[in-house]
Amino acid sequence: MKIYTKTGDTGKTSLLGGKRVSKGHLKIDAYGTVDELNSFIGLLRDQEVNSSRIGFLKEVQDRLFTIGATLATEVGKENIKKPDIQEEDLLLMENEIDQMEEKLPPLKNFILPGGHQSVSFCHLARTVCRRTERCVIDLMELEPVDEIIVRYLNRLSDYLFVLGRLMAIELGVEEVTWKPRS
Repeated sequence: MKIYTKTGDTGKTSLLGGKRVSKGHLKIDAYGTVDELNSFIGLLRDQEVNSSRIGFLKEVQDRLFTIGATLATEVGKENIKKPDIQEEDLLLMENEIDQMEEKLPPLKNFILPGGHQSVSFCHLARTVCRRTERCVIDLMELEPVDEIIVRYLNRLSDYLFVLGRLMAIELGVEEVTWKPRS
């Protein structure tokens, strides 16, 4: 099978279910941003400091692929067989956050992205996650989207924030804190 089909050359693409829509459609933007986020999670997974978290980050990527497939499905065709996001996925994420927070000092200042390239990658993933969440919320104003997707993305951005803090500690770098002008 060839990777190129030429069916998108006119600016249209197919949803799961067969309906053709503009590549500029909000639905395409939402699942395309999920794909971008998934790539950033892969970049994080590849950082040596995250070698003990490879399995969990792969799990996150699997869930993001599920979210992308869900968002790519034509409304009214929800009976297409595909995995879904479950409450257990949220609980797993919350458990990971709780375990990481036990290793962190209390947060006293806002954290600026940076301090180490790997930490910066984590902050990039966090900001793409927030944008993904906003895209999905925009899509919800147009058509029904299962609210657990927004909850998962919200929790994932929390996870990425805490992960960035923990990575800084593990890498032996000081967190860059925001110090406003007085």
